[in-house]
Amino acid sequence: MSQKKKLPPLRQALVVGTVHTRSGLVAAVALPSRAVDCLEIRLDALAGSLPLLESTLPRLKFPLLLTARHPAEGGSGCLGTRDRAKLLARFLALAGGVDIELRSVHALGAVMTAAADAGLTRVVSFHDFQRTPSLSQLRSKLRAAWAAGADVVKIATTLRHPRDLAVLLELADAAGDGPVALMGMGPLGRVSRLALAAAGSCLNYGYLDRPQVPGQWPAARLKELIKGVES
Repeated sequence: MSQKKKLPPLRQALVVGTVHTRSGLVAAVALPSRAVDCLEIRLDALAGSLPLLESTLPRLKFPLLLTARHPAEGGSGCLGTRDRAKLLARFLALAGGVDIELRSVHALGAVMTAAADAGLTRVVSFHDFQRTPSLSQLRSKLRAAWAAGADVVKIATTLRHPRDLAVLLELADAAGDGPVALMGMGPLGRVSRLALAAAGSCLNYGYLDRPQVPGQWPAARLKELIKGVES
């Protein structure tokens, strides 16, 4: 396996291209070098394509963020803790970072420790596909994720009303100097991703071949838009 590439500094709004299909993996190989800043490899969604992963991941020119998502937070294949841990460990030597849900940090504690020992970026995440919890509830998630050893806290919620976006914007302000990745899903997802990137979200996710959740931008287009806002 090739040497891992570290994620870029988190002091800027980075764009993450999500790879969750075989066609997305093929598209990632041909991606121009400045199209995204890093790639999220959804190991749960690609668990049936391990030979393809093993042959393709070393060829990718971007830092890799490995995710083996819990089924309750959008994971594919109903994978148990042991299978998810094996997937992450199998490709950890190629990773620049790992994303583990807040609910899984104890169950996947060995992966968290291995990631820390290897100097990888540890993203601790929370996803709500039904609603946007209250600001106080989300602040509690932030505190718990920092306490669990997060280098970045990622929170993705479903936005059904403009006030839901307001909650995430307030959360961005409340996060202080700690790196956070905040995004909305659903009808207001696209506008939220631009607004939250401008408000300090350091990891901003877009798709390569097809959306993974409602409200995503194509990753290359998201990079162009965020660069335009910053300039």
